[in-house]
Amino acid sequence: MKKTWLSLLLTFALVLVLAACGTKKDEKDSSNASDAGEGAKTEELTKLVVGASNVPHAEILEEAKPLLKEKGIDLKIVTFQDYVLPNKALEAKEIDANYFQHVPYLENQIKENGYDFVNAGGVHVEPMGIYSKKYKSLSDLPENAHIIISNSVAEHGRILSIFESQGVLKLKEGVEKSAATIDDIVENPKNLKFDTDYEPSLLPQIFNNNEGDAVVINSNYAIDAGLNPLKDSIAIEGSDSPYVNIIAVRKGDENKETIKTLLEVLHSDAIKNFILKKYDGAVVPAF
Repeated sequence: MKKTWLSLLLTFALVLVLAACGTKKDEKDSSNASDAGEGAKTEELTKLVVGASNVPHAEILEEAKPLLKEKGIDLKIVTFQDYVLPNKALEAKEIDANYFQHVPYLENQIKENGYDFVNAGGVHVEPMGIYSKKYKSLSDLPENAHIIISNSVAEHGRILSIFESQGVLKLKEGVEKSAATIDDIVENPKNLKFDTDYEPSLLPQIFNNNEGDAVVINSNYAIDAGLNPLKDSIAIEGSDSPYVNIIAVRKGDENKETIKTLLEVLHSDAIKNFILKKYDGAVVPAF
């Protein structure tokens, strides 16, 4: 009888051990399958590298990142501090697209450097502002006032158009506004002196150093330096500006699904609302 009970106990213990081993094996197999599934899901994401200015471009792309991930795209953002390197990086295929420039600037870069780039779509407008620590309006500027502007010739027509819209000067009749230069000024009652020696990224520092009577600053650099274009400028470009900031790509890449999806997300209501709330009118959606 004792032997019978002993045999039963041993059999029961063996069953428990085997059951436990089976459970651990099942858990391990299940865990491995889950890990493999997660790995496969990550591998399905398509990598997209976009070069951008810090503000607001990179910030807008950061907001778009999770939306793109939902659509199978892993967005990597490379930031640049100037207006030259992003196009060089795009030509060298170090990035898939860039987001920092408007159409007149792109066209000028293509003309000067022979880039084979195209505009894949517009995203936003950054109204350009004129700043001064000495005067409250353009009409207050004295004769021979020293006006510091970007050394980017592609920006000059845009800048001069603001002065013309404020009645401070007049440009040659029939000249295309975006292509206008200092030489196209035909009326300049205050004899304003335009200084074109500075890189755009240096202009906020020039303003903070109280140099010149007025400084014209691109909104992305102004915002990055803590300025509010709507509140701190003495004059600002109208919201009907044609200088839409775009996604630029190598010719042919505008038809890639990743680029189409990028524009689809950047044109979504979620991104539109983010831009309106985040920048309070200093950056305006262009769609």
